[in-house]
Amino acid sequence: MRALLALPAIAAAALAGAIPLTACEADGRSPVRTQAAAGSAAGRVEQLGVRVLDVLPHDPKAYTQGLEMAGRTLYEGTGMAGESSVRLGPPGRPPTVRADLPAPLFGEGITVLGPTLWQLTWRDHIAIERDAGTLAELRRLPYEQEGWGVCHQSGRGRLVTSDGSARLTFRDPRTLAPTGELLVTLHGRPVPRLNELECEGDLVYANVWPSHRIVRVDAGTGAVTAQIDASGLLTSKEQQHAEVLNGIAAVPGTDEFLLTGKWWPKMFRVVFVAT
Repeated sequence: MRALLALPAIAAAALAGAIPLTACEADGRSPVRTQAAAGSAAGRVEQLGVRVLDVLPHDPKAYTQGLEMAGRTLYEGTGMAGESSVRLGPPGRPPTVRADLPAPLFGEGITVLGPTLWQLTWRDHIAIERDAGTLAELRRLPYEQEGWGVCHQSGRGRLVTSDGSARLTFRDPRTLAPTGELLVTLHGRPVPRLNELECEGDLVYANVWPSHRIVRVDAGTGAVTAQIDASGLLTSKEQQHAEVLNGIAAVPGTDEFLLTGKWWPKMFRVVFVAT
């Protein structure tokens, strides 16, 4: 999503109703599995925080818009006109491959589909398909909505996209044609400003702009099954030069996630835990 650019009133409004803030833990205890609990009790919304397992360096000039792990490779898409890019490499290290977008394109969410990668743009109405190994551009397709987040539900053979509203749109992974949509609700009320997405089976994790809040969504019903408070990861000094959380990537084969944000100097390997 676009730059926050000093919007304290909007940020405060977006945070209204978020879960109570809790300090992040780094005590080294065993990860707690949370994914299996989704939907375990009708109408129940889990209140989760984060436990930090490791802290990795992150490019403080990266205006993070999309984050995804494929195997051991981390992909990151960044935004801002004239500064947008997509990168790949080992987590916590400088990227080994990078492709920059020409101005005025404003990069947004990304997702990997085996040998290829989709990169959205914000209001340029363009989606770019790339080679997942070289990041070379393969083709461009028209994209009618604003581009915010995107992830791939491989088990259902579809993409899930966000546009800053409370709706998720399902798309054909080859043509990007819409195939359906879903209203995301918390206790029956729409959850607006859904941003960067991460698909995990039938669950979708969504950053809620402009906050440090993540919601876990049942992709079958649209119901929020958990709220995750990821505040407090940066120190107050670090936060002065950074913007909000916007980047969530599941670590394959684990219950762990990588979290970072726009212009953040750090990336965090975490598990989600009950508060």
